[in-house]
Amino acid sequence: MKSTQELAAEQAAYWNGPGGKMWLAAYERIQRGIAGFSEVVLKAANAQAGERVLDVGCGTGGTTAELAKAVGASGHVLGVDISEPLIGAARAQKLANASFEVGDAARHRFEAQAFDLVFSRFGVMFFADPVAAFQNIRRALKPAGRLVFLCWRPPSENPWGAVPMRAAQPHLPPMERPGPEDPGQYAFGDRARVERILSEAGFVGLSIEPVDLMLNQGKDVADVLERIGEFGPLARAFKDAAPEQVVQAKAAIGEALKPYATADGVKLAGACWLVRARPA
Repeated sequence: MKSTQELAAEQAAYWNGPGGKMWLAAYERIQRGIAGFSEVVLKAANAQAGERVLDVGCGTGGTTAELAKAVGASGHVLGVDISEPLIGAARAQKLANASFEVGDAARHRFEAQAFDLVFSRFGVMFFADPVAAFQNIRRALKPAGRLVFLCWRPPSENPWGAVPMRAAQPHLPPMERPGPEDPGQYAFGDRARVERILSEAGFVGLSIEPVDLMLNQGKDVADVLERIGEFGPLARAFKDAAPEQVVQAKAAIGEALKPYATADGVKLAGACWLVRARPA
């Protein structure tokens, strides 16, 4: 079993290396796919004029920009991410009322009791030590502040990821599976685990609501297959596979996706938790 230090080092290496590069390459496709989820969590956050907001795992700053619009000139948003390349892209926006810092949420020295809102869209699942990270985040919140984030439910409830992966696996080398406590895309899928982490970190008033939406993966199956190796678990699997294995895997994925092709694109279900809490 890996230590939290080892897991944190792995996450930093990945997001400052291949993960960051792949995310930037696939950015437009990813944003189109998760647009509906972004709208849901931003609405739930309900950032107000004049508020100070912390955007955790801000990536290239898309949500930071939306939060900055909401808080206006009298407010401010701090975007934090472990990835230097993604923060570089975020800073290029030159937002007047937002700033960006590279940092690990578990150790970053946030100003104490400084934020009205801590927000995250698909960032918290990658914490190497989630209790420590949320304890640090809680210290950054004002006593009357609020925490709002969105995370994926289990793979079995997310056909958008499970269908291609299930079709590809027989044709690819064995893939390492993360442990139940390891960081990863579905690390917060277990509702009981989310409740335990936040309670141990000192949060109360916990609300966990399911959010189910369709994700548009591309205009047609050919479009999806052209881009499916750009980012995520399949991108890593393709990298370790022989060319003929990748061809076979993509053919299998194409067959599996045919039932989901519509006139408006290839659409598969996605399932998330919308989580809200406040500091004790």
